[in-house]
Amino acid sequence: MLNFEETRALIGDVLQLGERTAEIHEDTLLLGSIPEFDSMAVVSLITAIEDRFGIAIDDDELSADTFASAGSLHAFIAARVD
Repeated sequence: MLNFEETRALIGDVLQLGERTAEIHEDTLLLGSIPEFDSMAVVSLITAIEDRFGIAIDDDELSADTFASAGSLHAFIAARVD
């Protein structure tokens, strides 16, 4: 079972947040709230998810809701990994 810490670490790695990674919680908003979280970061994050967890994500599986918060992103990943 995927734990939230893995998702938090992935977000921190992709966005290069360093120590700020520890401030990410399930209710942390992503879109519009983290300056580093722009359209290029979304693409990089999708690629990192696919690489790290060995899954393929189709464009039609994604929506703005997926990236609304760290928790919604975690739920999206967990549903495909577990």
